[in-house]
Amino acid sequence: EVKIEVVIPEKERSKEEMSPNGKASPLIYKVNGTARHYHLEEHPIASNPYHNPKDMVEASVCHVKDLENGQMREVDLGCGKALLIKESGEFHAVGHKCPHYGAPLVKGVLSKGRVRCPWHGACFNIGTGDIEDFPGLDSLPRFQVKIEKEKVYIRASKQALQTQRRTKMMAKCISLSNYNLSSTNVLIIGAGAAGLVCAETLRQEGFSDRIVMCTMDRHLPYDRPKLSKSMDSQPEQIALRSREFFCTYDIEVLTEMQVAAVDIKSKIAVFKDGFKMEYNKLLIATGNTPKALSCKGKEMENVFNIRTPEDANRVVKLATSKNVVIVGASFLGMEVAAYLAERAHSVSLVELEEVPFKKFFGEKVGRAVMKMFESNRVKFYMQTEVSELREQEGKLKEVVLKSGKVLRADVCVVGVGAVPATGFLKQSGINMDSKGFIVVNKMMQTNIPGVFAAGDAVTFPLALRNNKKVNVPHWQMAHMHGRIAALNMLAHGTEISTVPYLWTAMFGKSIRYAGHAEGFDDVVIQGDLDELKFVAFYTKSDEVVAVASMNYDPIVSKVAEVLAAGRTIRKRDVE
Repeated sequence: EVKIEVVIPEKERSKEEMSPNGKASPLIYKVNGTARHYHLEEHPIASNPYHNPKDMVEASVCHVKDLENGQMREVDLGCGKALLIKESGEFHAVGHKCPHYGAPLVKGVLSKGRVRCPWHGACFNIGTGDIEDFPGLDSLPRFQVKIEKEKVYIRASKQALQTQRRTKMMAKCISLSNYNLSSTNVLIIGAGAAGLVCAETLRQEGFSDRIVMCTMDRHLPYDRPKLSKSMDSQPEQIALRSREFFCTYDIEVLTEMQVAAVDIKSKIAVFKDGFKMEYNKLLIATGNTPKALSCKGKEMENVFNIRTPEDANRVVKLATSKNVVIVGASFLGMEVAAYLAERAHSVSLVELEEVPFKKFFGEKVGRAVMKMFESNRVKFYMQTEVSELREQEGKLKEVVLKSGKVLRADVCVVGVGAVPATGFLKQSGINMDSKGFIVVNKMMQTNIPGVFAAGDAVTFPLALRNNKKVNVPHWQMAHMHGRIAALNMLAHGTEISTVPYLWTAMFGKSIRYAGHAEGFDDVVIQGDLDELKFVAFYTKSDEVVAVASMNYDPIVSKVAEVLAAGRTIRKRDVE
């Protein structure tokens, strides 16, 4: 065991000896290699008595009897707002906006010491402000609450009130020895949400040896779901963390670097250019590779998979006032169609199924969504596929369908699914299923000791469905995979039990979804599909296995909390 020195002001020491999940965390870690000294840093520090007094504000916000147990209220402190919460007779105050996309948490769901975001399901501890479920990387600032003469006062930093976010405590390395460039302690292959959360969690838990992330992308980690929802976003606008962040916390990111093979016996990753890197622990978080069309003309110019910010930007530029054909009514295909509908001259969508999202949301919800698209000038060509892409002077001119229909097309976007990016592991000895997904246990461990996998490329046991091995290729789940993998690299023995939560945004409207409805046999719909104000409960036998809603917040977050608590919702309860 190597003892690691922590620099903390004396008065804060007892507080800081708690780990981010609230359990006592000994400041001793087993690490291989040289001892690393670090200190713990927090930006911005929300409720720190060492703040400049001029930066602090204190205000009386209500009478103690104004809030019942289980109630939340947004309160104004003059220079910013806070979320005041009363639970079990105690008052807590944290940031009022979700740090992910700014959702008002007062409209979220309060349950057993945490508040869940109404939009995308992120969860925050009301006592510490720490993020406990994802998406997003930052926690909430926590403010001091005191009761005097039956009045509730909140004392807060102006900076924290204005930023409404806080980076969780991290180990910042301050006296690193020179590393051997070809060796590393933790190697993370892939720089999406899973890889980044893994690296951050390691630092939050006090790990201070070398962390290297490598990615085939040319950019630092970015918000990939934005590529189809906000297609003209620039890389710096959707970056998940700044370059300075990676420098501060000593997380190395190797861009445009592809791993070609992994030697599990020697613990070496071999890169495409021949470079070799040793590792002690490995996380594979390579995600998916989009499927290509199999027809004639698929290699033509102006035919795109949306994989990078450059792809998305180029499609927007080429599609403006032109004819666009999108192949595949997938989440990506539908989001791209919605984004381009008012920019392009025409948008046509080709799909093999009879309605979009049929397997995922069911036929009734799929038809309601389709109707919304048709009222926004999107033309559907269903139950057919592409037989040929035709060119004129080297550029795409027409898309020919198997039905015989010929569509004018200046741009074609392909969204016909994806396969796990795991081809490089075929000879590695790492266990994969017949489709190429890496098989992991509840701790995100593969069959090889010290090798973990996370994100879109894995199948893992889903607690919600009796530990059935599933693939859930969504943003929130990738975050949680990364966190669980990091905790188990540090031998915490933490198992994954999160409820899948996802969303899609089209024409300014969002569908939210929680659970896992694969193989559902019925859908119970409340509300009005025509008005696009509904909630759909997906059932298997007598049990609700998932829920989707539009304009019905925070119902999906409520159901997610019930499922997260391990409680069963019966079909009769929602009928």
